[in-house]
Amino acid sequence: MSTPASVPAPEPDSVFRDPSFRLFWFARLCTTIGYQIFTVAVGWQIYDLTRDPFMLGMVGLVQFLPSVMLLLMSGHVADRFDRRLIVRTCQTLEALIAVSMAVASLSGSITRDHIFVFVALIGATRAFETPTLQALLPSVVTPRMFPRAVALSSSATQTAIIIGPALGGFAYVAGPGVVYAISATLFAVAACLVTALKLRQAAQRLTTPVSIATLFAGFSYIRGRPVLLGAISLDLFAVLLGGATALLPIYARDILHTGPWGLGLLRSSPAIGALATALWLAHHPMNRRVGRVMFGAVAVFGMATMVFGISHWLPLSMAALVMLGASDMISVVVRSTLVQLDTPDDMRGRVGAVNSVFIGASNQLGEFESGVTAALFGPVGAVLLGGIGTLVVVVVWMRLFPSLASRDRLHDHPVTA
Repeated sequence: MSTPASVPAPEPDSVFRDPSFRLFWFARLCTTIGYQIFTVAVGWQIYDLTRDPFMLGMVGLVQFLPSVMLLLMSGHVADRFDRRLIVRTCQTLEALIAVSMAVASLSGSITRDHIFVFVALIGATRAFETPTLQALLPSVVTPRMFPRAVALSSSATQTAIIIGPALGGFAYVAGPGVVYAISATLFAVAACLVTALKLRQAAQRLTTPVSIATLFAGFSYIRGRPVLLGAISLDLFAVLLGGATALLPIYARDILHTGPWGLGLLRSSPAIGALATALWLAHHPMNRRVGRVMFGAVAVFGMATMVFGISHWLPLSMAALVMLGASDMISVVVRSTLVQLDTPDDMRGRVGAVNSVFIGASNQLGEFESGVTAALFGPVGAVLLGGIGTLVVVVVWMRLFPSLASRDRLHDHPVTA
């Protein structure tokens, strides 16, 4: 990463001292903790009700489908309307959904079908919230602050992923209704923080009439830029094949022989590695050979997945997941920075929506893939095949996208204040 010689790069603590960024950071922290708590409760509850690994995969599929169906609409809305209002509305709806889950669980009336309905609704709200929140960050900080702000913003997510699953796992001892109530409270707090958020610079809103061209502009923009297409699709296929998070309830209960607290520790482990890496990158941003660093990180991700797959010892499993999270964070920071810096502001919503669907496919659809392969080959076989598949993707993508592999810096143009 380079900056003009006359303008020194801001230190991470100076970025965090900015009041607007601090509100943004805590809002992202709260909404992500709320979502992680919600996810832990759903995973354990659905497996308690069905004892079927395929149903764990179905949770990911049901959550992913709304993001695909709403892709064109969500990106267009993010570029045309007030992004703070969109995020605040989504978080309020998520709080109401979590309250409904809490009431159904506490009353003892919840069923598998109820869970799928609520998960689909959460997926629909996050289809709007996720790309809009990403597109909002460049309006919160200056361009010069942005690369460090991406790493620090990612640290909020990873902090939440550490705290959320552990908190959800321990709170589940009191019942899923309590977990959903905590989740609802955090969504509501996030909505209040976004309400107070002040923007440093006004977003360039889309003003042209709605048309087929404007709806599909995000796809067209990414398709015409091999570096962006390669970075986004690399994450899609690598995590789609290598992701094992959907199978953590099975590993916790049947392979590692632990309980909800162990599941919480397993779900937190990737975030420990990711948080440490995000904080390191905030202080030591990548300057050169970012393309090769990204490919190397994804390869480490695949190898860590394989180690986790064969482990029957909780500490080793956690260590493998820590390494998995650390390597994934490198890929996340490179991809997120490239997507934002190489995209005009009035297109960030639509490009972000496409990026979010790719990320959702790698996570939620990856959970479905893991559930299916676990049903066919068992959980250990499914995770090992996924890790091998990730390594194959790295080799193929280096040949398909040489411009990404040879990318030297995160941005190819001077960064202004």
